Amino acid sequence: MHRFSILRYLTLLALLATACTAPRTFTSSGKVTPRGEFRVGGNTAFNVATSTLDQAGSTLKDAASAAARKDTVQYSAAVDRLQSAALAYVLDPVQPTADLYVRYGITDRVDAGYKYAFGSHVFDAMYQFLGPTGTPESPGGQAGAMYGSIGLQFATQRAKLPNIPFLDNIADVLSFRANRNDLIVPLVFSKSFGPEEEIGALSFGVVYTHTFVRYGFDSNKVYQIGTNNLLAGLSQKQDYGAFGGFINAKIGYRYAYVIPAVSVFYQNYGTYQLLNNRSTTLKGVTIVPSIGLQFRIPSSRR
Repeated sequence: MHRFSILRYLTLLALLATACTAPRTFTSSGKVTPRGEFRVGGNTAFNVATSTLDQAGSTLKDAASAAARKDTVQYSAAVDRLQSAALAYVLDPVQPTADLYVRYGITDRVDAGYKYAFGSHVFDAMYQFLGPTGTPESPGGQAGAMYGSIGLQFATQRAKLPNIPFLDNIADVLSFRANRNDLIVPLVFSKSFGPEEEIGALSFGVVYTHTFVRYGFDSNKVYQIGTNNLLAGLSQKQDYGAFGGFINAKIGYRYAYVIPAVSVFYQNYGTYQLLNNRSTTLKGVTIVPSIGLQFRIPSSRR
């Protein structure tokens, strides 16, 4: 009965190195990139999702071995748990993450950027509605000034279960596939350390995300109980919203900064259709601590 629950636990362990997730690391301050300047950097983080952890079971390894030796599998509650684990992974895996990004100041109050999160492509823009728009070389405000900005991000990725021992059984048994797109709206405030964040800033804010998921299962070896009938596959769409908050500290001087940060989200992922007219409901809290480096490339025109 538990042969598939073991697969979920190994999935979580292996995904530490292979999975991808929506960007949840927020290292921006309320001050956008000054016009004509670049900011480049990178972050490492760890995505901890309680919903995905809840899918793990201590007997996962034995169940994965048993499933790998079978040519056919009778549908049972274990298959439900396997599907739930696959969905939890796509929605919010437990794993380390990394990203690289570049931002450019388009105008005094608008910048735009691109981030590659090793599986996810993120495009965004920010508008600064509060605070001065100078630079450390040409300050437009005093030390300790407050800044505020709001942004819009779009992230897209195709997700799949990794092709490694035990975990590839999920794809073999259920031919699981999925892709997701995320819209992210961060509202950021910051207090400058020195004029125009010359030596950094303390930033905090709130985030709304809306995720659109398309997924499917094709049961190429799962049969209805007591019959020779393969279960019909399915393809579904689902979307859900989530709210979160974050805080980060930007520490350095003029051209280089270290940025420790943490984000926390509550997510009700919703109810998802499974094979055999079954369904599963997922929800939980996600915590994302991170640390990164950021480099400022001033404009030669200033």
